[in-house]
Amino acid sequence: MKISQLRAVVAVAERGNFSEAALELQLTQPAVSHAIATLEEELGVPLFSRGRYGAVLTPAGERILHHARQAMQHLEMMQQEANLHKGLHGGHVRVASFRSVATHLLPKAIAQFHDQFPDISVTMIECLSYLEAEQCLREGRADLGITYVPTSDEFAAWEILRDEYVVLLPPKAKISDLKITWEDIDTYSPVILACLPCGRPLHHHLKQVASFIKTTSNIQEDSTIVSLVNQGLSAAILPRLAAVPIPPEVQVYSLPKPLERVMGIAVLSDSLHIPAVFKFLEMFKDFDFYTLAKSIY
Repeated sequence: MKISQLRAVVAVAERGNFSEAALELQLTQPAVSHAIATLEEELGVPLFSRGRYGAVLTPAGERILHHARQAMQHLEMMQQEANLHKGLHGGHVRVASFRSVATHLLPKAIAQFHDQFPDISVTMIECLSYLEAEQCLREGRADLGITYVPTSDEFAAWEILRDEYVVLLPPKAKISDLKITWEDIDTYSPVILACLPCGRPLHHHLKQVASFIKTTSNIQEDSTIVSLVNQGLSAAILPRLAAVPIPPEVQVYSLPKPLERVMGIAVLSDSLHIPAVFKFLEMFKDFDFYTLAKSIY
């Protein structure tokens, strides 16, 4: 069943003959007759009684006309919805992000965007890691994704924030110097690290600069790790944004050799997007995430 057949049914029913219907549709009369005839053949019932006084709907045709009109109305609504998405008076933007950014940064950015474009809806997709956010982009489940940069060539990505990895020590920890050493950290072995894959840069860093430290990364929730440190049960190394809110009793130090995770917003390099997505991306790249992060720290 084709849209052109439904249009022909509605036009012939409203005009009462094939000639006027053809003029309305800007088709030839044989084309309209063929559309009706093929539809009748597909449905197995006549839709019109043809005679010297024109085309009159059969009982079956009257019922089918009702559905044809509904179908045409839905098609028009689909086109209107598409037109909204083409502009900035509607549309839907989907952003995939891992927890720390989704918790502390995205809500503020989305709120600012909504103030400027209240007719555009934004959905946040929570992911367990930056790799899952990238997979959402590949599968078309998200338009934009928060990931670590640099990333693979299949994505176009822009840096939004550099987040320092910090050492968290229990409230009663004793450090002889103002600057912590790897040996100080090792006294709390096994040190809890951010779980994989989000902790991958940290794991690689420690292998290079402090391979002697015994570590564990079997806890996924950052808040659980911080709570364990606060109770004096362990030390931990986490990205600062993932660790907040940090209890005031917990001691916080920069790593002896500093490390940052560089976060960015990405899109598929060869993807096509509606204007709303590009407008959100434009706003996101200009958003001052550094000032926001400092206020959270």
